[in-house]
Amino acid sequence: MVDAVPEYETLREIAARHGRAYDTLRNHWARHPDWPDAVDKRGRSLVYDPAAVDEVIARHFARPVVELEPRRLYTAREIEALTGITAATIRADRTKLRADGAPRWPAPDDTSERAHRWYGKTVGAELRRRHAYGG
Repeated sequence: MVDAVPEYETLREIAARHGRAYDTLRNHWARHPDWPDAVDKRGRSLVYDPAAVDEVIARHFARPVVELEPRRLYTAREIEALTGITAATIRADRTKLRADGAPRWPAPDDTSERAHRWYGKTVGAELRRRHAYGG
C-alpha cells in the first residue's frame, strides 16, 4: 500500500521543506499579514496550501541569488547595494558567533584600507550559508 502524499502541509512540514527552523516559520513568517489562511486541520495542526505558501515566501522572504565577481573586492556598502544585507548587519555579524563557534560573517580578506573588503567568492560562500538565499 502506498501512502498518499498530503495535499496540504503543516508549519513543521513547510519549515522542513524550506530548510528553516520551525520556530522561525511559526514566530515570524506565519505572522506576516500576507501569510495564507489555514485551509484545514490535520490532528492538532493547521494545514496550508503549499502553492500559496511558496508564493508568499518567494515574495517576502526569499532573497535572489546575486552573482559576484569571485576575485573582486567588495566593501560592506557595495555588498549592501548588491545583496540587501545592510553594512550594519555585516559589522554586527562579525562580532557574533554561530552555535558552532564560527563567526556569523567572515573576516575581511583585505584590511589595508579604512573600509574593509571581502572577495566575491567569500561573500558568495557566506550568502549560500545563510538560509534565506537560494542557490
